[in-house]
Amino acid sequence: MVGEARQTRVAIEDDSFVINDEPTYENRTHEGHSIEGLLFNARVVHAWFDDENPDTVDNWAYPDTGEWDPERNVGEFLAAMPEWYDRGLRAFASNLQCGSPEGYSDSQPWSVSAFRPDGTLKPEWMDRVRRVLDRADELGFVVILGLFYFGQDGSLEDEAAVKRGVDEAIEWLLDEGYTNVLVEVANECDIHYDHDIIDVGRVVELVERVKGIERDGFRYPVSTSFSGGVVPPDDVVDASDFVLLHGNGVDDPDRIREMVAETRALPSYDAMPIVFNEDDHFGFGSECNVDAALESGASWGYFDPGANDYWHGFQSPPVRWDSNTARKKAFFGYLDGVTGPEDAPHSDSEATAELQ
Repeated sequence: MVGEARQTRVAIEDDSFVINDEPTYENRTHEGHSIEGLLFNARVVHAWFDDENPDTVDNWAYPDTGEWDPERNVGEFLAAMPEWYDRGLRAFASNLQCGSPEGYSDSQPWSVSAFRPDGTLKPEWMDRVRRVLDRADELGFVVILGLFYFGQDGSLEDEAAVKRGVDEAIEWLLDEGYTNVLVEVANECDIHYDHDIIDVGRVVELVERVKGIERDGFRYPVSTSFSGGVVPPDDVVDASDFVLLHGNGVDDPDRIREMVAETRALPSYDAMPIVFNEDDHFGFGSECNVDAALESGASWGYFDPGANDYWHGFQSPPVRWDSNTARKKAFFGYLDGVTGPEDAPHSDSEATAELQ
C-alpha cells in the first residue's frame, strides 16, 4: 500500500486540510476567526535548484566561495526546515522547474528543470527532491509540488514530452510512497507557456491526467495556480481538489476577500480548500493580505522575492534559508503568534518595525 512506511499523510475533508487524521491548527483561532483546517505555507521553489546553463550558472555563486553549489543549497534547506515547522509552518511550495531565480524576470536564459527534453526525470535532480520530501515527511510538512514553470517548460521538446513528464513525476511519487504531497500542475498557467496543453485553455487536461493516476486506491490532490488577483475559471475549479490563488500585485486586502468570495460563488465550487500559495505582501500585525485571507477562511502563503543583496529572500539563489532578514523574522514571528499559544505575541515587533 502507498505510504505504509511514511509518517505524514495529508487529506482534504470538505474545505479543510487534515494531517494524520487531525485538522491542522485544531481549535486555534486568530482575532476571533478559526484557523482550523488551514495550511500556512511558504514559496521556496529553489529547494533543489541547479542551473545547467554554463553561461548563467555563475549568477548564483555564493559570495564566500565564488561558486554555485546545488549540494550546499539543498543541505542548508534541510537544516532550516525544523525551525519553520516549530514556528507554525505546515506546508511549502517547490517546483520541479523551480521559478525565476531573479524573483521576477523578463527572460529566462538559465536551464532549470528536473525534466529531460523527452519528459523523463533527471536522477541527480530527483535525488535532491527525494531528500527534501523525505525530510518533510519526517517533520510533518505538506509539500505543494509544482510540475511546470513558465520560461522553463520550453525545455520539453513537445506535447508528448509534457504528458510523459506528468506521468513520470506522479509515478515517481507513488513509487516513493509519499502521502504528504499536493500537486500544482503549473505555476500561473495564465502566463505564457510554450506548450498549449499547460496554458489556461487546456491545463484541465493535465489536472485530469494527474487525477487519473492512482495506486491502491490512492491518488494525489491536484490543482493549478493563476497570476496575482485572478480567480480561476469554472472548468479549472470543477476539475481541482483545492483552489490555488495568488496575491501578488493585490495591494488592497479587500481584494483578497473578494477573490475568496468570488471563488466560492462560482457554480463549480463545492466545499474545497482555498489556498493562497504565493503573496508578496507583508506588514504583518496590521491590516494586511494574510489577515484578510484568514478572515475569509483561506490559507495563505509567504512569497519573499528578496532583494539584490546577498542571500535575501527565499526566491533568488544563493538563498539563505534561515530567518536572516527583518522580513523573514516578521513573518515567522507573526506565524508563531497566530498558530502557537493564545498568549504568544503576534509578530516579531522589532522586525515588523523595520519593515514599516
